[in-house]
Amino acid sequence: MKNFLRILSLIIVFLATPLSSHAAEKVEYLKTDWSFKGLFGKFDRGALQRGYQVYTEVCASCHSMKYLSYRNLSEKGGPEFTEQQAKAIAASFDVTDGPNSDGEMFTRPGKLSDKFVMPYENVKAAQAANGGAYPPDMSVLVKARGGGVDYIYSLLQGYEDPPAGITLDEGVHYNKYMYGNKIKMSNPLSDGLVEYSDGTNATVEQMSKDVTTFLMWTAEPHLETRHQMGFKAILYLIILTILVYFSMKRIWSRVETEV
Repeated sequence: MKNFLRILSLIIVFLATPLSSHAAEKVEYLKTDWSFKGLFGKFDRGALQRGYQVYTEVCASCHSMKYLSYRNLSEKGGPEFTEQQAKAIAASFDVTDGPNSDGEMFTRPGKLSDKFVMPYENVKAAQAANGGAYPPDMSVLVKARGGGVDYIYSLLQGYEDPPAGITLDEGVHYNKYMYGNKIKMSNPLSDGLVEYSDGTNATVEQMSKDVTTFLMWTAEPHLETRHQMGFKAILYLIILTILVYFSMKRIWSRVETEV
């Protein structure tokens, strides 16, 4: 009986305590206008191409894209580089191939059919180069994180000095949008870090939006096709509903006449 009363008193105290004391205050993610949102949403081609540039120049040294091939860069619904541009992009990377007739591996320029070159040979090599942390593959990163594009977009802009009373271990950084606010990846972006080929001003906000748009496409490369099919399906159902309505109305008019 005493144990029961003790447990009951603890429950009452817990319920009487403000919710903010049980869990950290939830931080609202930054918001922006995403062109691919909504039934008629489409990817911004310029943003996709700029996002690929940010990924290549900033992210690719640590983060892989193992599900993406260079040919995808020229396919409809994506960045839509020309085939020649995509070939030039692929050829700028060295790909390990083989074995040759002597049984040895060799390197060659990349081709459209090749997967994106991995930054590390294996997981252990990636961890060793990043203080024990494994940089996640970015192919479907947007879908693997709660908050999706808003979370990634906010995270890239969430680096700041830790509040008073919070200490960080060496190699750990404070990010107000990261789960637990601690992240081993240093701030990857700074104004003017890349020079966009289309002349767009490369602010941290702009680069965050562009690379997040690119990551959304890598996670959902057929998004535009799906939106188009959804619109066609809705249109078909509307037409079918109208036809059924008038058919039923005609049938019931005959019944009423006979009665």
